[in-house]
Amino acid sequence: MKTKTLAAVVTSLALGASLTACSSQDQAAAEPNADGNITLNVGTIGIASDAAINTAIEKGYFADEGLEVKTTVVANPPAGIAAAQSGQLDLAYTPSIPLINAMSQSVDLKVVGPADGYDAAALKDEAPAKVDDTGLFVRPNSGISRAKDLEGRKVAVPARKAQLEVTIANMVSKDGGDPSKINWMVLDPASSLQSLQQSRVDAAGLVAPFSTNAGAEGMDLLGSPGLEFFGPGAVGLWVAGGEKVEQNPEAMAGFQRAIVKANAYANEHQEEMEKKAAKITGIDEQTISTGADNYWPSEVALDDLTHVDEQLVQLGYLPKGVDLDDSVIFSAN
Repeated sequence: MKTKTLAAVVTSLALGASLTACSSQDQAAAEPNADGNITLNVGTIGIASDAAINTAIEKGYFADEGLEVKTTVVANPPAGIAAAQSGQLDLAYTPSIPLINAMSQSVDLKVVGPADGYDAAALKDEAPAKVDDTGLFVRPNSGISRAKDLEGRKVAVPARKAQLEVTIANMVSKDGGDPSKINWMVLDPASSLQSLQQSRVDAAGLVAPFSTNAGAEGMDLLGSPGLEFFGPGAVGLWVAGGEKVEQNPEAMAGFQRAIVKANAYANEHQEEMEKKAAKITGIDEQTISTGADNYWPSEVALDDLTHVDEQLVQLGYLPKGVDLDDSVIFSAN
């Protein structure tokens, strides 16, 4: 998953300690607009993988399904989830960690389509930085050679109990260490890199383009936490409130078909997507191209969610697992 974002957007990729969902409103089936198409309002967070949904709009994939899709950038995934659950948005982008967190609090959500993730071939890649835009960095000659060495050390992350903390904690745990012994420091990505260089922290969890910059400035990559945590499959998802899906199954089916078509196109046209990503994020094309490659999945499997749920429980971020079955994933069939 390649989330090329500005600092404010990177910070917004948080799990968050809690989610206050908007009160559910009575939701009626969407009515066609003047052109005969059904309008769907979709919340994005302004990341590079949005290139696929932009492609679906520009190439008329949604229009072919009788849809007019309008996108709005929201503050962060939990805000998008709350708006989707309440019906203020028809769909929203979220990684699976905030989704599972929301569902653990009984928020009624359905997964409508895949937004981004990792290719199965990514696990065999000899250069994980080309498939994972997250990285755990340390200084050269720091004496930290493995994740377990982070016990008792200061580790910078954008937010507590967020995606980078969770995935780094997973690395430490799998290496035989105790994540609870880490001194987590909340710093924005730019400050994290600067603090690492100046020895104010011992390690930093970074997302592109800051992970790309860290490598270019001589920091050592200790591991790729996102890839290790999620594995192959869908990570970013397009979700909708359960009531919205029930009221508009044909529109949701059309969205699903169109986004899967756009994802396939995006995977075959990486350079074109990089140009779109540069416009979406405001990051120069050179930085985009030297970072991790995007991957857009063709489907969301139940295991993509249960795998995350199980790990959140094992790591102590959830007291118990969420009751997940195939019904959480909307099917157009």
